[in-house]
Amino acid sequence: MIPIPTGVRVWLATGHTDMRCGFPSLALRVQEVLKRDAMGGGLFCFRGKRSDLVKMIWHDGQGACLFTKRLERGKFIWPSVAGESVTISPA
Repeated sequence: MIPIPTGVRVWLATGHTDMRCGFPSLALRVQEVLKRDAMGGGLFCFRGKRSDLVKMIWHDGQGACLFTKRLERGKFIWPSVAGESVTISPA
């Protein structure tokens, strides 16, 4: 487990995202759609269309990290406003 430092802003990309994307494509989405800096230290979360998969990207100052989580049962609850971002606390 890679610990995320306290004070890191967490952003949810609303709507669904193509889960075939890797770090470069997701970072481009952060920059162009969400109008944020993907290399600025924030944690950006993306959800797949079926709602059972999330990908998170984070730049820790030394390199890019891409985390993936798939649920065997259930779905991730996500804001429904498409094309925007929502910030949440790390808790």
